[in-house]
Amino acid sequence: MHSLHRLNGQLVAHPWAWTALAATGLLLAAWLANFVTKKIALRVLQKLLSASPLGREMGDGHGQVRLNVIPRLANAVPALVVYAGVGMLPNLPDNFVTVTRAVCQAFIVVTVALAISRLLNLINSIYERRPNARNKPIKGYIQIIKIIMFVLVGLSVIATLIGAKFLHLITGLGAMTAVLMLIFQDTILSLVASVQISNDGRVRIGDWIEMPSQNADGDVIDIALHTVTVQNWDMTVTTIPTKKLISDSFKNWRNMSERGGRRIKRALLLDQASVRFLRVEEIQRLERFALLHDYLDSKAAELEAWNAQLAAAGKDSVNARRVTNLGTFRVYVQQYLRAHPKVHQGMTLLVRQLQPTSSGIPLEIYCFSNDVRWAQYEQLQADIFDHLLAILPEFGLQVFQAPSGSDVRRALGQNAAGGH
Repeated sequence: MHSLHRLNGQLVAHPWAWTALAATGLLLAAWLANFVTKKIALRVLQKLLSASPLGREMGDGHGQVRLNVIPRLANAVPALVVYAGVGMLPNLPDNFVTVTRAVCQAFIVVTVALAISRLLNLINSIYERRPNARNKPIKGYIQIIKIIMFVLVGLSVIATLIGAKFLHLITGLGAMTAVLMLIFQDTILSLVASVQISNDGRVRIGDWIEMPSQNADGDVIDIALHTVTVQNWDMTVTTIPTKKLISDSFKNWRNMSERGGRRIKRALLLDQASVRFLRVEEIQRLERFALLHDYLDSKAAELEAWNAQLAAAGKDSVNARRVTNLGTFRVYVQQYLRAHPKVHQGMTLLVRQLQPTSSGIPLEIYCFSNDVRWAQYEQLQADIFDHLLAILPEFGLQVFQAPSGSDVRRALGQNAAGGH
């Protein structure tokens, strides 16, 4: 005690030294409060949370809780110590105390806002672990809450630093409403679009969407307030403004995946000159195909009855009906698809002729695969058309193909050889 009185007597003659010593003690107290809060209190809290059901939701999978919110909130503790103790320091001007407290108050408000922001991120992270979270994401709502919160925090900090009333500052902004509407026009439109998308479920995380106007063709990996992020099939990433998904058209392939069938719509271009009637021996040869046996038998009975009526009526044989190679091939393709284990039999299956063109007769195959995965779908489609192209000669049909350079050279060579 004698030493303290002597030190006090010496410092009275030097007011600045006493103020510096007191300020040093205040800063030391703030540092100690920060140390105790983060190194001791947080560790105890972490152990308590790890043992609770909430801790299992917040955990990293190894029984440890990653605290993101509370450490940020703990930063306000030293500011509270300085705010409470700065008024006790001797020989400080009132203006300095006022400014210091205003800065501490602004720092506390910003710190609390950042802690709330991390809490909202944690809520979104926990929500996304739910099985149906991809159908109704809440990330857009959380972002708009953050925007409103930080706007209010910014106004509060400005009001605190300039010494104005927060409500007075809010009232003064009424005249700037039109300007704010103009500034936040995109945000407002994005908010409306985000709410509409979330309610009607037109786009969900994991959907395959195709939007040529935005060069997007791939899976949706993120739905935020302002943008929807699409990872394209070439591994590039496209960000689409959320409002574009309301105003512009796009294709969503989700229904294809959910129904379990992916469409195959592709045509064989057949040479019209190769279409003809089948001879009797050709029909007999085709009967060895199991897929055609029943069809040829029923067709033979039908044509025999029809042609018998013509003969009884004394009609010329030119009116008789006969089997064509194209019609028989069309039935073969249909039966082939009906028997294929990887073709979806519960969806539309057609084999039809389209209008003839200068490139031949299009014979279109319209069916669905029962595996919607891209690689398996392409493999099935290739297998089907490989088989059909290879078996065409059995029916006396040819694929139409424009002459190539080798065809022209071969024809010229033959003409030249014939001339000699």
